[in-house]
Amino acid sequence: MTAKVSTPFYVSPEQQMKDRADYARKGIARGRSVIVMAYAEGILFVAENPSRALHKISEIYDRIAFAAVGKYNEFENLRLAGVRWADVRGYAYDRRDVTARGLANAYAQTLGTIFSIPMEKPYEVEIVVAEVGDTPEEDQIYRLTYDGSVADEHGFVVMGGSAEQISKALEQRYREGMPLADALRTAVEALSRDQGEDKRRDISPSQLEVAVLDRTRPKRRFKRLVGPQLTELLGAAETESAATGPTPPTGPTPPTSGEVS
Repeated sequence: MTAKVSTPFYVSPEQQMKDRADYARKGIARGRSVIVMAYAEGILFVAENPSRALHKISEIYDRIAFAAVGKYNEFENLRLAGVRWADVRGYAYDRRDVTARGLANAYAQTLGTIFSIPMEKPYEVEIVVAEVGDTPEEDQIYRLTYDGSVADEHGFVVMGGSAEQISKALEQRYREGMPLADALRTAVEALSRDQGEDKRRDISPSQLEVAVLDRTRPKRRFKRLVGPQLTELLGAAETESAATGPTPPTGPTPPTSGEVS
């Protein structure tokens, strides 16, 4: 009596890649959004993140920063790997050899390798690596997706959550060379329109994680904006906004989950 051998289930390589991409995109879309935006004195990072312990925005090197959306444990592993890469390269060669472009290429290889291994779960992350230069023309913003694709962005980039809706809102409001208070107000206003242009919700300073790469700082150009400084910047922006006209009615605030992604 011969044993029956079941025929293995076949999935084409194209379908496998599509399924893996859909899986990663759904995971990223569940997270709250992050905006990375160029302003007059550097690069601004704004994330909707009520947690004070689990950061989505971090410093990598003295002029390089990292922002991410998706699964926290996965992008935290990438952040730590980026810090080690920068420290080793700066020590072995020169601090000037540590660049956002080099770090983006290293991340692209890692993400691309993980995505292409059939038995490995793809990372549910999307990240931005940004470097501030001595002039606005030297600023660099690189966006990396779950499959290792790299895009050189200019002006601003939105990741996670309702990125499409927020990008549309930013396109109508963003302009080059904005001062910090105006750029921050523009980013928060765009985040509040994630349910559509006609639906605005309130976002308080306690719900935000904000940092800058400031080219005017002498050494470490990364700085977090917290507490009274953040409240003052938002208050100044709101005062200016009120002077230009009434604020549209606000819609109900959607429920938030405990996921910090």
